[in-house]
Amino acid sequence: MDRKIALSDINSCYASIEIACRPELRGRPVAVCGSVEERHGIILAKSPEAKIAGIKTGMVRWQAMRLCPELITVPPNMDLYLSVTNKVRKIYSDYSNMRDDFSIDESWIDLTGTCRIGREARLAHEIKERLKTEIGITASIGLSWNKIFAKIGSDIAGPDSVAHITRENMKDVVWPLPADTMMGIGRATKRGLYDMGIETIGQLAAANPDFLKRRFGKNGMVLYAFANGIDNSQVTLEGTGMPVKSIGNSTTTYRDMVCDEDVRIVLMTLSESVGMRLREQKVKGYVVEFSLRTTDLRWLIHQRKVKKATNTTREILDIGFELFREVRTLPLRSIGIRVSTLVDENEPEQTSLFENDIRYNKKIDRAVDIIRKDYGYHSIQRGLTGLDKGFGSLNAKDDHINFA
Repeated sequence: MDRKIALSDINSCYASIEIACRPELRGRPVAVCGSVEERHGIILAKSPEAKIAGIKTGMVRWQAMRLCPELITVPPNMDLYLSVTNKVRKIYSDYSNMRDDFSIDESWIDLTGTCRIGREARLAHEIKERLKTEIGITASIGLSWNKIFAKIGSDIAGPDSVAHITRENMKDVVWPLPADTMMGIGRATKRGLYDMGIETIGQLAAANPDFLKRRFGKNGMVLYAFANGIDNSQVTLEGTGMPVKSIGNSTTTYRDMVCDEDVRIVLMTLSESVGMRLREQKVKGYVVEFSLRTTDLRWLIHQRKVKKATNTTREILDIGFELFREVRTLPLRSIGIRVSTLVDENEPEQTSLFENDIRYNKKIDRAVDIIRKDYGYHSIQRGLTGLDKGFGSLNAKDDHINFA
């Protein structure tokens, strides 16, 4: 018997929650936007009305206001968003105790053991209606027999709707879609597939798997399987899965970063934030990602997989700075650091007699975490942050949140 997997994606999550809590905003163009005074004036989320007006996520506020002078901007309130999404997940729990939270606004729900054959679509619509009536937000829900196609379903479903992908309709619904609609296909893989003449999921499904393996390694075989609807990955028991998929942080600085020293100071603060959150969650990660935004608002992302998972501040800083040096571009408006492919921090690993520095850094991190917990973030500072008071005064731990 096929599984019944749903992927529920809250529409315009941050903006929808703001509107649900402030009914006077309903029907008006609304955007969640960072502080303009602190040069964090980037659009983080927008309402459907703002989207119709041409507002896009990542746009700077002055551009958005030029497109839509009546746009209402509100500051982000992560505590509120976490509180509301916890209520959303309680609704999901009424239907299944098997749930994976893909991000703050997306969750896979395994309905296999909770409904009869052919009733999964009715349950998906019921979940969607409860979100609307009990919380005041809408969601796009994808439904299929595997997690990959459920995610595609949520992506192609319109706001406040359900898309059901079955074995009977998959060739008509999924295969004509662009290849990068499918999870696991980023810009580099998309370019590689395009060079091979593969532009749609259907063309990927019909490709020679051996050829894909030679071109993309093991990932080629994974993509081939996904395109053909072969995905046996499980939805985990509620409360037992990894709480987050990645932890990161980014900031727009009070002035442009114009030299390597500027970047390293800000990156130190961000690395401390990410390291502290990883240790709070009791996880560590195998992939470190550095992102930058230039003064002409171009984004660039560079990442590296490390041999041993890490959650130490110094390692995250050093790897992030090496990634910056590999793509060195200046001046910069903002930078970010992220750690992903997370595992339990107590996962066994091969140790070495030559890793005294790593053990020493872990001891420093633990001591700093304890001091800051008892006496506040600024009670102890790294010497590097004293080189620029503006950059060094940033409290990335409390002022900026960025995780999925």
